Amino acid sequence: MEELLVIAVGYLRLTVEAIGAAVVGFGALATTYRYVLTLVGVRDYTNNQIRLYLGRYLALGLEFQLGADILSTAVAPTLDEVLLLGAIAAIRTGLNYFLSQELERERQQEAPRPERDSERDAARG
Repeated sequence: MEELLVIAVGYLRLTVEAIGAAVVGFGALATTYRYVLTLVGVRDYTNNQIRLYLGRYLALGLEFQLGADILSTAVAPTLDEVLLLGAIAAIRTGLNYFLSQELERERQQEAPRPERDSERDAARG
């Protein structure tokens, strides 16, 4: 019975890892598409908007990858596996934290400033 559980969790881990890779891959392709639209003048995305768009996919992909790592040690882990998971989790969590901080800074820069909008509206009126 334990062997069946180990096999099932192994397949689940591979599935979650593949989903994480697919999320990052899709995000890279979609971001490239937006960038190309900007280059040819069809759309006008700022660099910050493009970075935010890609960053969301990277953060989500990292979460899936961390989930896959956790699944890999879910069934009868050895001490070495737990230590390796701890190191991987620390690195990925750190990456995700700093990526989230950068995304938040970018969002704040992209957010319209109410005082500027009201000044612009007053100048128009």
